[in-house]
Amino acid sequence: MWQPIISFRDALPADASQIAALINASYRGETSRKGWTTEANILDGLRTSEHEIYQLIQAEHSKIIVCIQNETLIGSIHLLHTDDSAHIGMFVVKPELQNFNIGKQLLTAAESFAQAQWQVKKLAMLVITVRKELIAFYERRGYKRTGLFQEFPVNPAVWQPKLKGLKLERLEKLVKLYLL
Repeated sequence: MWQPIISFRDALPADASQIAALINASYRGETSRKGWTTEANILDGLRTSEHEIYQLIQAEHSKIIVCIQNETLIGSIHLLHTDDSAHIGMFVVKPELQNFNIGKQLLTAAESFAQAQWQVKKLAMLVITVRKELIAFYERRGYKRTGLFQEFPVNPAVWQPKLKGLKLERLEKLVKLYLL
């Protein structure tokens, strides 16, 4: 299988527009259907905004890692440090480049950062429960379903659910701390 040459770096404030555009195109709308992680059948509207991404890049205890190929931003992942955990969100790879192990590498880079820099004991995320294939992806990476659910947030000015009763489930992965 073809493996693209990629690199990772911290997001810069100047990246906010590109990151927001990539996230929105990869989660929602017709372009997202080129990948397997689309939410186009579940939600309409935007996933995020340039302003929100800019704030996350600047925020304390927050980190966005970007994936670069040939000087082009092709993926990103957000980490939020809370107590002994790192919460993962807005994880995205350009739809037409999914299935080339880029997502696995980006997730591993984010997990490694959280363990090395924040010494977290667990990694956590919220996943829409109807996204069975996505939950299976995370389970293959060592994440466990917790049985902790919450209602999908309402924000009609930004997104509109196509399905009623959407819920989020918390997934967690315990990590081992390695002392040198």
